[in-house]
Amino acid sequence: MALNLREMTKEKSLLAAGHGLCPGCAESIIVKQVLQAAGPNTVVISGTGCLEVSTTRFPNTAWRLPWLHNAFENAAATVSGVEAAYKAMAKRGRVDGDRPNFVVFAGDGGTYDIGLQALSGAIERGHRFLYVCLNNEAYMNTGIQRSSATPTGAWTTTSPLGKAAPGKPEGRKDLTRIIAAHSISYAAQASPHFWKDMMRKVEEALAVDGPSFINVLSPCPRGWRSEPSATVELGRIAVDTCMWPLYEVDQGVWRLSYRPRQKLPIADWFKEQGRFSHLLLPGNEELLEELQAQTDREWEGLLARRGETDSPE
Repeated sequence: MALNLREMTKEKSLLAAGHGLCPGCAESIIVKQVLQAAGPNTVVISGTGCLEVSTTRFPNTAWRLPWLHNAFENAAATVSGVEAAYKAMAKRGRVDGDRPNFVVFAGDGGTYDIGLQALSGAIERGHRFLYVCLNNEAYMNTGIQRSSATPTGAWTTTSPLGKAAPGKPEGRKDLTRIIAAHSISYAAQASPHFWKDMMRKVEEALAVDGPSFINVLSPCPRGWRSEPSATVELGRIAVDTCMWPLYEVDQGVWRLSYRPRQKLPIADWFKEQGRFSHLLLPGNEELLEELQAQTDREWEGLLARRGETDSPE
């Protein structure tokens, strides 16, 4: 597919307008980009979450292609069954035309936590599908509770601010690296601000004869306490601070998709979000330094997997 923006604007979106996602929610942006790369010959499975409840308010639906809903924990198990059923029917000559793409959309709660077992099993079995994690870094659909994707220091309703702890005390899980450790053929991280990079990664993922995974940062104005108009910019700053590096693991080879010309301090990302505003107040300087050092270590670790370094010679 030629990623020509002018031509793509003429195409009909496979996610219709009129859904109930919040103003500024990145999920509709991400889904439209993914489906535009995947094309209409696609079957979508959605785990329970903001996307599911907002796009299928009875008796209406925003989906212009086959769509199936399942519970939080079993999106990967469901796509495994759908994909296996298609293979069985194709073997018996009961389906015509090209093989459809099987795409899962699920949140970080249903991926990092509740659905990790099903996802791990589906990858190990080798089912052919693309799993897209809509990572807004908390359980936004059920009240902004912390998940294992929530960064250290973030305010959520289950990691509140107080004398005992300045937000979430634990670090976030590096799920993309965990998935890559399954010897999966293709895994990547993406951000909606860099649409061409994300759509290229979708094409790469769907070309794999087996499971593939893309973890997409999905800014949430409600949970991040940010302005709806800042969604795309928040993705860009997350990447330029290396809080959310863009990379891919293709057949075991690690590649950076983007390297900031000037690596920004993480405070630049924090200051745009109310969930982190307390970290910039007097008295939290030490914690802010620790979080910056942690981000630097993770970035250096990613570069080391590629045989590079940002350290001076």
